[in-house]
Amino acid sequence: MAISLKNIRYFIAVAEAESITGATQSLNISQSVVTEAIKTLEDDLGATLFQRHARGMVLTHAGHQFLRHAHQIMASVRNAQQALSARPDTMSGILNVGVTSLVTGYYLPYLLDRYRRVFPQVEVKVIEDQRDYLEHLLVNGELDVAVLMVSQLENRQALESEALVTSPWRLWLSVNHPLTSAKSISISDLADERFIMLKLDELENTSHAYWRAAGIRPRTGTRTASVEAVRSLVATGAGVSVLPDILYRPWTLEGDRLEVRPIEESLPTLGLGVAWRRGSVLSEATQNFLIVAREHSRAHGRT
Repeated sequence: MAISLKNIRYFIAVAEAESITGATQSLNISQSVVTEAIKTLEDDLGATLFQRHARGMVLTHAGHQFLRHAHQIMASVRNAQQALSARPDTMSGILNVGVTSLVTGYYLPYLLDRYRRVFPQVEVKVIEDQRDYLEHLLVNGELDVAVLMVSQLENRQALESEALVTSPWRLWLSVNHPLTSAKSISISDLADERFIMLKLDELENTSHAYWRAAGIRPRTGTRTASVEAVRSLVATGAGVSVLPDILYRPWTLEGDRLEVRPIEESLPTLGLGVAWRRGSVLSEATQNFLIVAREHSRAHGRT
């Protein structure tokens, strides 16, 4: 069954005018065309939409039901036409985005590049800070949206969030480390290892919670806020690290290689995504940012 939008439009006109004649005056077409359109629509739907009488047309119960849907259909078509007619490169406005430092270095540049190419006239203002302060700014309406670790959000009653990337934790180690030959690695196998801890975006606190749950107190060799420093230290054999997979790159800036291995225990995945104030009316710039963020995540197969 292929229902014509034209026939739906003619049906609405007849329903409002309560006669074929009245509908033809507003539509500026012949009575025969409208009559045929109504007949075709009734055949397509398998229902009688009007009761005919000498003074005009009266909607049946089925007709009243279909009229409600007909208005919704035409409204959806108008909205789609308006959305498509608006040129993204002419849209303007201001978008206030909050990010954590980890997001700034490893996710935001490519996302913003995609957004700015589609909406070049929107002014994007980026604020980088700790996750808890970004939540405060979102709740106060000082930020439109934030890109951060949504798995670590605290104020969930006041914030809406959506994960774009889920990243498992894996063991980082040098290419000549004895554990590279192991078929499987357990947290207990790491009890005597020296750890390189990344004190960035609360990752250190999260990883310590895993060790406590396993009854292990890790030996910390170095604590750093630099992911590049972690890579170099691990690659040169200064220690191992357990970090989200989203941060992994096989080469250091100096050209040294490092390996990753899965851990037997099921560690909670880290979720990177977007958050905004619950119940707020999102600006067009914000809505478009969320759409672009979802598209960017799907395009890069990040799950």
